[in-house]
Amino acid sequence: MSNNKTYTTPETALLKQTALLSKEYEHEKCEYLDKTKKQSIETRVKKGVCWFPIAFHRSYYNSLNQFVAEVSCQDCSNENCEFEYGKQVCFISQNYNGEEKVFTFSSTVSYVDGNRMVIVLPGQSALDSLKSLPNVGVQIYFDETSYQCMFRALQETINAKGNRLAVLKETLLGTSSPTFRENYPVRMPWINRSQETAVNKVLNAKDVAIVHGPPGTGKTTTLVEAIYETLRRETQVLVCAQSNMAVDWISEKLTDRGVNVLRIGNPTRVTNKMLSFTYERRFERHPMYSELWAMRKNVRELYGKFRTEQNRAALKLKIDKLKERIAGLEYEINESLFDEARVIACTLVGSDNKILSGRRFSSLFIDEAAQALEAASWIAIRKADRVIFAGDHCQLPPTIKCYEAERAGLGISLMQKVAESKPVCISLLTTQYRMNDEIAQFSSSWFYDGKLKSAPEVKERSVLDFDTSIVWFDTISTDIAEEVVGDSFGKINKDEAELLLSELVKYVEQIGQTRVLDENIDIGIISPYKAQVYYLRQQIKQVPCLRPLRGQISINTVDGFQGQERDVIFVSMVRANEKGQIGFLSDLRRMNVAMTRARMKLAIFGNSATLTKHAFYKKLYDYVLKHGKITKVTFAD
Repeated sequence: MSNNKTYTTPETALLKQTALLSKEYEHEKCEYLDKTKKQSIETRVKKGVCWFPIAFHRSYYNSLNQFVAEVSCQDCSNENCEFEYGKQVCFISQNYNGEEKVFTFSSTVSYVDGNRMVIVLPGQSALDSLKSLPNVGVQIYFDETSYQCMFRALQETINAKGNRLAVLKETLLGTSSPTFRENYPVRMPWINRSQETAVNKVLNAKDVAIVHGPPGTGKTTTLVEAIYETLRRETQVLVCAQSNMAVDWISEKLTDRGVNVLRIGNPTRVTNKMLSFTYERRFERHPMYSELWAMRKNVRELYGKFRTEQNRAALKLKIDKLKERIAGLEYEINESLFDEARVIACTLVGSDNKILSGRRFSSLFIDEAAQALEAASWIAIRKADRVIFAGDHCQLPPTIKCYEAERAGLGISLMQKVAESKPVCISLLTTQYRMNDEIAQFSSSWFYDGKLKSAPEVKERSVLDFDTSIVWFDTISTDIAEEVVGDSFGKINKDEAELLLSELVKYVEQIGQTRVLDENIDIGIISPYKAQVYYLRQQIKQVPCLRPLRGQISINTVDGFQGQERDVIFVSMVRANEKGQIGFLSDLRRMNVAMTRARMKLAIFGNSATLTKHAFYKKLYDYVLKHGKITKVTFAD
């Protein structure tokens, strides 16, 4: 090793992660407390972190013997809703004077579907205290649980010695080289060559492999194939992702291939198909469940008699015997479900669920791994002999709220670290099946060393004959400028939004409204700034000719479009100032995501004088000038 290089041990690197995670924890906790004190209930509802007022419906004990209550909120089902399975929540009430009270007892979301939610409560007394109040709501609570899971995982990994976790720690973060078997390659003519190479690398990896999937290259298809082939050699694997939505997606694809999936944690995509392979639903359908349910009910009834019963010793003995039998039945059902399943699927934090306690897996697959905090990845890695990362570290990184922690490296995923230090692990998927070639090639050149090629069937795809696939509406010659709005100093550009909508109307008229509906041509409007997204959503409602197309048009942030695609994408860049300040537009991975959502048409709205002071946007502007069309925007007096 060169004396000029300072070697950082894996333990030192993990201690740094712990310190940075602590900064993020404190920042997020303070931010939560600050917001809940300063923001009105109406604002919290609008932002999707609160339901108010709620109505209470039935309450019962679920299949896991948790006491749950069903609630609803008539006007609280919106696209910004942040409630999902596993999120910690707290209840609030407001008296007639507008004074707010927060209930601090622990509650967790069990299920969300539209404006209906099922919440795990400590017990009947907690529900009674809530029902006695006139105006009650529920809001997202600061999530201590996820952080505690991550801190535990980091500490266990730091302390690991003489076991498989210690080997993986040294391989992923240290100087040990990953090892591979030398097997004759498996031929899979139904997928392309780069996908086949990636699957074979996964099969041969003893420690770690990376499926690097740029936009539209069929990463999920490749990952499903790799899991399917692995299951020819192994009895069971663990499949994880950062988000519930990503877990749902890969689970559904595996189920379509006939794989028996056991989903730990309720799905975000609430369909009968998804629910059918959840742990809770299968637990309830087990032949022994009716006997178990009767015993649990009997125990609750016996506890109810405890106060009035004189012979408490005999009652306690009876309860203890029933509880012993209940524990035995629960164990039998649990083992039966796990023995049948070939894939155990959950979020990274969900892999710390007590029902997975003590279980180990030969292989762990982490989908969307580039979006996961390193600490979250270690939660699941502790349970595995080897790990396969799938994702793209040239797209969205983990979400970090503390600027100091992000700047110090908390936003660098474990997948990215391994990709940079152990390139032998990487299999790059090189054929994309999504974008017109003119849209794809700039991203290929800047992010993927020009290795990303377009499949023949999509290379020249377009909405209109002789259409220009990539255009830039340049507002340099106008007075259009950004504004600062809101408590969080968000950025907005109202004139640019109006311009975008007027150009969208023109483009829809060129296509024809009937054709848009008949051919289901979908349109995405993206802005990196939330304030601009909210403004665009308000303004589009005022455009009469776009109202019939409401189902065809979606408006969201870059993060909101991750993993999605549309026939047409319009991007509002917002930033327009004399100093050339572009803020977090300098995180180029976001722009990579925004541009590569488009299948056939990409329209960028932005001020070139501001944006092209950055080398990336100068290169993009020159590319559009050469391969697309620049439209200088002018406004009539």
